[in-house]
Amino acid sequence: MISETEFGFYLKQARERKGFSVNQLALESGISNAQISRIENGLRRAPKPETIRKLAEALHIPYEEMMEKAGHMPDERRQEIPPWATSKDKRDFKKMLEEDGEIMFDGIPINDVDKQRIMHVLTGFFWEAKQMNKRKKPNDPDGDKV
Repeated sequence: MISETEFGFYLKQARERKGFSVNQLALESGISNAQISRIENGLRRAPKPETIRKLAEALHIPYEEMMEKAGHMPDERRQEIPPWATSKDKRDFKKMLEEDGEIMFDGIPINDVDKQRIMHVLTGFFWEAKQMNKRKKPNDPDGDKV
């Protein structure tokens, strides 16, 4: 998993390559200059996917690249997308990954290693469920062949 400092350094380099000040990036992205500064200085963990989307669009960097740099979408997870997945399926999958709530077990936050393990399992379940739904006929909720 990428550290806060590594992502912050990456963001700062991307901003400087574009020739933006922190204030210019804030205006272009709609993200506060204070938040951008905290990210760049490693004072804040990698931002949520929606924040990354805004930053990526403002800097003209592919969203997937920035997500990967932030540690949200490792290569091995992207490779698990089955060849039959439609663009709607991929959008559904991305939405599932972007829901960034705190994961807890017995009232204790789960660490990043365990989160990655859980996401790996959820990824498998997600694509298995999608494939099963594609096998069912729209007017046949039980999936029986008519």
